[in-house]
Amino acid sequence: MADLARRFAVTTETVRRDLSELDRQRILRRVHGGAVAYQQVRHEPKLTIRDTLHAVEKRKIARRAVDELPGEGTILIDSGSTLGFFAALLPDDRELTVFTNSIPVIQSLSVREAIEVNVIGGLLKRNTLAMVDGTSVDTVRDLTVDVLFISTDGVSPERGFTTPYREEVAIKRAMIAAARRVVMLFDNGKVGNDQVLRFATVDEVDTIVTDDGVPAATIEALRALGPQVICAD
Repeated sequence: MADLARRFAVTTETVRRDLSELDRQRILRRVHGGAVAYQQVRHEPKLTIRDTLHAVEKRKIARRAVDELPGEGTILIDSGSTLGFFAALLPDDRELTVFTNSIPVIQSLSVREAIEVNVIGGLLKRNTLAMVDGTSVDTVRDLTVDVLFISTDGVSPERGFTTPYREEVAIKRAMIAAARRVVMLFDNGKVGNDQVLRFATVDEVDTIVTDDGVPAATIEALRALGPQVICAD
């Protein structure tokens, strides 16, 4: 606060008053000692809103990710809008055992007679309709699955896969540890959007399925770190 007053040659009372007005207009948010841009304030959109963001790309990614399914066996499906689209496309002619903490995935697969659905329980996170707490993590730690299908809030070759949500880190790490093979799904809107908490490095993932909106240089940088990178078109 004092730094701003010195910089603009005004009193600290004037700075406080101006910041309060900008906060009222939702241009920034007052925090201890100053302010941050309003869009930087932690906010997690509801799943119904997420479903509409990059929906075309997410559906393309989901369709291509179906090719990464095993002929039979056990799979683990993370929560998230792209994975909701993916679950809806699972074929009816495969005998799969599915573990998931996502309510939309559970609902989508509940009518598939050939698919055995195992629910990972715990505290419901309302915005994402996923179970994410210590109970969920403990359940996942006891699993060994053939393939994990997982998503991320942010990705870059330098930082790997990141999320702003501390409660997501433990369960995503446990999911990766439980899987013999890891398939990461994300759209181009996640690229370069590094978040504060990393849950995996790029080399911990076997296959990446993304869309053709990701810059070619980023694709090559990700491939250089080890995983197969598939661009759905």
